[in-house]
Amino acid sequence: MWQDTRVLVTGATGFIGAHLVRRLDGLGARVHTVSRRPQDGPRAHRADLSDAAATAALVAEVAPEVVFHLASEVTGVRDPAVVAPTLAGNLTAAVNLMTALTGTPVRSVVLAGSVEEPRDGLPPGSPYAAAKAAATGYARMFHALWQLPVSVLRVAMVYGPGQPDTARLVPYVTLSLLRGEEPRLTSGTRMVTWVYVDDVVDAFVLAGEGGKAAGEVLDIGTAEPVSVRETVELLAGVVGGPAGLAFGAVDARPLDRTQRSDIGPAERVLGWRPTTGLEEGLRRTVAWYAEHL
Repeated sequence: MWQDTRVLVTGATGFIGAHLVRRLDGLGARVHTVSRRPQDGPRAHRADLSDAAATAALVAEVAPEVVFHLASEVTGVRDPAVVAPTLAGNLTAAVNLMTALTGTPVRSVVLAGSVEEPRDGLPPGSPYAAAKAAATGYARMFHALWQLPVSVLRVAMVYGPGQPDTARLVPYVTLSLLRGEEPRLTSGTRMVTWVYVDDVVDAFVLAGEGGKAAGEVLDIGTAEPVSVRETVELLAGVVGGPAGLAFGAVDARPLDRTQRSDIGPAERVLGWRPTTGLEEGLRRTVAWYAEHL
C-alpha cells in the first residue's frame, strides 16, 4: 500500500508529525513535508497554509495520493488575543487544504482533530477547541457535498518520547523530577484521556490506508480517563528521587472539563485499539528523557 505512495504530511516537525514521518519512511512512502519554517530534505516544502494561493500551489506541486494534516496552532490559553491565530492556524489552514484537494485524485485525507472539541452541545472551552470543532464541521461538509475522502481523528492527550513542547504536563513533570526539582501543579483533580504517541501513529496510518475512514469522525484515545494527580504520581514512582509534588500551586484553567474518548467507532472502522498502557508508556517516556537530558 505505502511503497512509493506520494504522501503529504503537514505539521511534520511537530510531535505526532515527526513520529508519523518516520513510520511512513519505514513503510517506503515518498513523504513530502510542509512547514512555515525552512526544512532540510529533498521533499521538504515551505508554505503558510493560511494562505489559500500558497496552499493550492503546494497541492499542485506535490499531487499527493494521501494527506495527513497535523499542522496546528496549539494553545490552551483562554485569552481573546489567541482567537485570531488559532482560527488561522486550525480552521483557515484546514479549509484551504481541503479546498485545494477537492476534485483531485487524492485517495485519503486525514485531519488531526482534538479531544478538546466540545460534545453534547457544550460551548467550546477555549479558542483552540472552537477552531478544531469548526474544522471538523467543515471536513464533514467537504465529504458530504464534494465527496472529498476526508476523515477526522479526534486525538486525546498524546504523550511519549521526544515531545518538543516541554511545558506540557508529562515532559514538564518528567524533566522537573529528573532534575530533582519540585513541579508546580494544579490540584490534579481534572480527568484526562491519555494516549501513547506510537498508538496515535498506528491510527493515522490505518486511516490513511485506502480511504476506509472517509466521512468518519473517530476518537483516538483510551477508554478511561485518569486524573492528573494519578498520572503525576505514576511519573514520580517511575522517576524516583527526593523531589516532591506541589499540587495546588497553580490555578486550574477555566472550563477545563473531564476528557472522554469513545474508541468503539475507531475499532469498528479501523480495527484500531491502543496497545500501550499508561504506566508502560510513561516508563518509555521517562527512559527517553533520562537519556536525552
